[in-house]
Amino acid sequence: MTTAAFTPPFISPAELPAALREQGYAVLSPQGVSEWLGVPLSQLDALHADWNDLPPDEYLKDGGRYRTRRHACFTVEADDEATLAQVPHRAHWQPVEYNALHGGMQRWFAPMLEATVAQPVWQRLLQQLGRASSEMRGAAQRWYVEAHQFRIDTAGGIGRPTPEGAHRDGVDLVAVALVGRHGIKGGETRVFEANGRRGERFTMTEPWTLLLLDDARVIHESTPIQPLEEGGEGWRDTLVITCRAEGFQGD
Repeated sequence: MTTAAFTPPFISPAELPAALREQGYAVLSPQGVSEWLGVPLSQLDALHADWNDLPPDEYLKDGGRYRTRRHACFTVEADDEATLAQVPHRAHWQPVEYNALHGGMQRWFAPMLEATVAQPVWQRLLQQLGRASSEMRGAAQRWYVEAHQFRIDTAGGIGRPTPEGAHRDGVDLVAVALVGRHGIKGGETRVFEANGRRGERFTMTEPWTLLLLDDARVIHESTPIQPLEEGGEGWRDTLVITCRAEGFQGD
């Protein structure tokens, strides 16, 4: 028996600022992302090859071997040019109150590839997320940006996109892009009000569907994935980018 997949509640790029202010989250379709960035989707698709060569995540406390990843950090100045700069490679750190499973520890992941962060489409994406963060908070400022490339696979039978469960990240803006999925079921996205009853669930199936979240107002999670066929292997590739106003966590 299969579970019905709910379609994401897509909005147009023009509606993005209001949606983040009014409900704390928004979802852009791949075509909407292309319009928002002002680039063809083929430029984003060209990034996907990276996900075939991500090193293992050696820090999973649940004993799993289902996650591979890379990580990089940047700053975006919310000026007219949205000036972007990569910072020296650093550990990823979260407080325990935001990540009960992996918080409180410095996690050193392999850096993103230089060729990737040099791509104009990559730089455009980070600049636009910096602008969206400033629009959401109502003030132009410097944003401290962390980027994570994830592959969750089903080689062990099940993969957990969010092993820490429903959570917040301790930042201002969270952006989750589906880069691709193959041979799996599950991976439903769930977004809930942090201080209320309202929630929404949907499944991102099209590459470069983009979810944006006001981390102060909503919590989020993705359900586990399983192979479509018993013994089969599948994967779900995502790009998670966070923007924070007050420096990198752990500083």
